[in-house]
Amino acid sequence: MSRRSGIQIALAAAIGAVALAGSAGFAQTGDADGPQYDSAGRMIFPVGYREWVFLSSGMDMSYTAAGMPGMHMFGNVFAPRAAYEAFQKTGVWPDRTVLMLENRGASSKGSINRQGQFQTGDVMGMEAHVKDTARFKGGWGFFGFGGGKPAAQIPYQAACYACHEQHAAADTTFVQFYPTLLPIATKLGTLNPAYVKETAGQ
Repeated sequence: MSRRSGIQIALAAAIGAVALAGSAGFAQTGDADGPQYDSAGRMIFPVGYREWVFLSSGMDMSYTAAGMPGMHMFGNVFAPRAAYEAFQKTGVWPDRTVLMLENRGASSKGSINRQGQFQTGDVMGMEAHVKDTARFKGGWGFFGFGGGKPAAQIPYQAACYACHEQHAAADTTFVQFYPTLLPIATKLGTLNPAYVKETAGQ
């Protein structure tokens, strides 16, 4: 073997080692749209969520009989592209999925609008539903953000956990309100039996 050939082989081996190390690090930390946490365990606000897939928007939705008299609000839900595509194939969310709920104010008066409601620039709340099976009991955790600052996990005693487990259509998420995904979960047989029983005859 020539000296030059030996150098080329050594260089190729070094490049391969770097590539393997990089892929191992990626597997441990997840993709850029996966959940990120600070040293205190708080979730870091995903600033790029608006570039994700838009799942749906609800207006003035409430899971209790009491509404919000005198005001209107839109709820917009976003999911990372990779997570959305994985759900299309399997009917469940991959580990380290982040679903973002963005609540925005509504108005009927503005520009040329004369009927109905449109979304305003007023962000009234931000919430994240995170699948991280290594971190959360039951695999999922909730976070509420204020001002884009890191957020502590909402305690398991909060009503949102039991509500999602009991009423969510698929993988503890409200897929019943995501019109592009409910047919997929139905076809792939991943619907929550409790949801199927609850909605039978509707």
